[in-house]
This record gives sequence, structure tokens and C-alpha cells, in this order.
Amino acid sequence: MALAGITTGTKAPDFELKNQHGETVRLSDFRGEKNVVLLFYPFAFTGVCTGELCALRDELPKFANDDVQLLAVSNDSPFTLRVFAEKEGLDYPLLSDFWPHGEVSRAYGVFDEEKGCAVRGTFIIDKDGVVRWTVVNGLPDARDLNEYVAALGSL
Repeated sequence: MALAGITTGTKAPDFELKNQHGETVRLSDFRGEKNVVLLFYPFAFTGVCTGELCALRDELPKFANDDVQLLAVSNDSPFTLRVFAEKEGLDYPLLSDFWPHGEVSRAYGVFDEEKGCAVRGTFIIDKDGVVRWTVVNGLPDARDLNEYVAALGSL
């Protein structure tokens, strides 16, 4: 069963998750301030995920600046995410949707019940909290960062 995620034009579900440093991050913290690139990925330390997150790290000024905030969400624990961030030099928020397990991933329609993790879903949310662009890929399929840049440019 393919997961489609929530659709464009939908108000993005608010959430409150801990980042890799144990700090609470809320989607609503960015409302009126920044567009948000909300990226779900299956697991830290896996090949495709590490590649995607390092590619974002290498292009970070496009995704974390005065106008845009990148938030990456997985179902890993905050402790796992801290070690992953340190190992890979990831300076942006890695959010833990660990407990209740997958609650935020489910709210966005990207939780794979069979595998017990989020699939690769990305949602670009404008400053009003509305989803403006989405892509949902299967577990093995990396996403194209240039598509994010184009979508952000259209806001």
C-alpha cells in the first residue's frame, strides 16, 4: 500500500517533538516567521537516509536561513539522533517521533505500519502553516533536493 501523505492546501498538523539535544520544537513556533521544510525519513544511520541528510547539510543555506527552517523527523530516539547528528555533522534539528511511536508521522500520513517507521515524505509549509508542496517516496528512493529549492522559490 503506497502512502500519499496529507495534501497541498491542507493546514499542517501542529506537533511538539524533542530534538537531538532534548529541546522541544513545535511547528507553530515558526508560524508567521519562516517557511518550513518538514522532512520525514525512516531511520538514522541507514544508507539512503544518511545520504539525503548529508546532502541537505551540504546545501544547508538553502534550507535553513532567515526565511526557511528545515526540520527532519524520524522514529528514532533523541539519543540515537544526537549520536547521528554528531557523527555526520548535522547542525539542523533532528526531531524524534519515537513516543508515542510515529504519532506525528501518522498525522502526516507517512507512517508505514508494517515497517514501523516513517517513509520518505517531505512537506513544504508556508508561514501561515499551510502545506504548499509535498513528495512521498518509498523507502529505497531518495528525494531530489532541487525540487525543494524550486518549491521554496515559488512561495
